[in-house]
Amino acid sequence: MLMQAGPIFWLILILGIAATIVFFERLLKLRRAQIDSSDFLKGVCNVLEKHNAEEAMMICEETPGPVAAVVLTAIRHRLGSREAIREAVDNTGRAEISRLERRLASLAITCQIAPLLGLAGTLIGVIQIVQVLNEQAPVVQSTNLTAGLMHALVSTVAGLLVAVPCYVMYGLLMVRIERIVLDMEAAASEIVAYLTKSDASVR
Repeated sequence: MLMQAGPIFWLILILGIAATIVFFERLLKLRRAQIDSSDFLKGVCNVLEKHNAEEAMMICEETPGPVAAVVLTAIRHRLGSREAIREAVDNTGRAEISRLERRLASLAITCQIAPLLGLAGTLIGVIQIVQVLNEQAPVVQSTNLTAGLMHALVSTVAGLLVAVPCYVMYGLLMVRIERIVLDMEAAASEIVAYLTKSDASVR
């Protein structure tokens, strides 16, 4: 059956394997990036209360993920105005979101083109069947139609079997990213508010 599937099937299979690799690579990155932002902020603020900004920045540098990145940026700009700190944090946040969403476009594209490739394989299979009918009419053996029919069916099924899991994987990654982004935004607001308090002793 696989030998009769045709080149479209193998192309779809390669896309599916590549999408699976991207999914697990991104999933691992997102798991590393997701931390307990509340505990992390409490620890950093405790250090800042002791007038030790350098140690706070070291903690941020050693902690993976966007939350630590935006907190680090805020501490580095702690002597600036509230607007300056907020702008620096926002820029860092946008950069971190871009890193989180890296390679997700490939999953979205695979979701869209896999069924289309399956349809293309189906049409190629139908064309093969028509060619056989034209060349061997009026006597056509059923075995002569098998290759084209198999090509059409396998391509269609392969396209759907790749597109559906890719859509699920894309959705799972987007949910994780949204959670991390919410934690990052909350942490950014808290650290900016802490650093810009009128009685902040870390200035």
